[in-house]
Amino acid sequence: MSDEAIQATNDDASMCKRYAVEKGYWKDPFIDLLVKLGERKAPEINRGYYARVEGIRTLLERFLRLTECKGQVVSLGAGFDTTIWRLKDADLVPSSYVEVDFRAVTSRKCQRIRSRDKLMSSLAEMSEGIEHVQISDAELHCKHYHIIWADLRNLEQFENKLNSCGIDKGLPTLFLAECVLVYMPVEKSNALLSWISSKFDSAVFVNYEQVNMLDRFGQVMVNNLRSRKCDLCGIEPCSSLKTQEQRFTSNGWTSSCAIDMMDIYHHLPDLDRIVRLEFLDETELLEQLLTHYCICTAYKDSKNIGLSSINPKS
Repeated sequence: MSDEAIQATNDDASMCKRYAVEKGYWKDPFIDLLVKLGERKAPEINRGYYARVEGIRTLLERFLRLTECKGQVVSLGAGFDTTIWRLKDADLVPSSYVEVDFRAVTSRKCQRIRSRDKLMSSLAEMSEGIEHVQISDAELHCKHYHIIWADLRNLEQFENKLNSCGIDKGLPTLFLAECVLVYMPVEKSNALLSWISSKFDSAVFVNYEQVNMLDRFGQVMVNNLRSRKCDLCGIEPCSSLKTQEQRFTSNGWTSSCAIDMMDIYHHLPDLDRIVRLEFLDETELLEQLLTHYCICTAYKDSKNIGLSSINPKS
């Protein structure tokens, strides 16, 4: 498996999100500044991405309101995500929002941000002046927001980069990963999860990832990715919802909760609007797709501030 193949999944996911936004599934006035519009996507793909975005958005905003925006967010493998700009417009910017990805990805993102006045002016407003928005060496640093490059398989490098952003390990911190851990060898992802749980007093991990991968449909997904030189070398914890939860509780987290995306889809608050956007000929493929992805959350809450409420079942 090549790192370039993993990085290419960012482009795929970003273009899927851009297309879904164009179709009206959710509003994102910033995504077109970072991501080009690609080819048409099937309705089940669009609905799946909406469930993914809405599920993660709900958990993130719950964390920010619980901590009164005094906590931190670390987004692993963030790609071309636009969350920081949407949080600013919603007046929900945390104490620190840090995005981590490969250098090749952060370099492209920083270049695009630099050339987009709307993105730069928003960061300038958040940072009390454009002079406080620093972009160099494929990284961006300003008040509340940082883009850094690091290899998550190298914990020393990762920790040094977090320290360069002024991360406070004593503050409540939410870690977010969307199809990131599955591309890491299990011993490396376990080491990362164990490191986080041992270093941060109060933390939540929100993980969007594959699940139920031992059945026929799951194996087709594996083979399709393998044909693109993108092997899921960390697939073992993706066997079931239970194994997704156990990967956290066996690495120092107090408790974990996982549900599949079909469950989240059925509980979307605006499902009636979503189903009217595009005609879906058959629901079988949608169900197959959504039952093979999940959101799993885990927490440790030494200060008893209520982090257990950041879970997809509540």
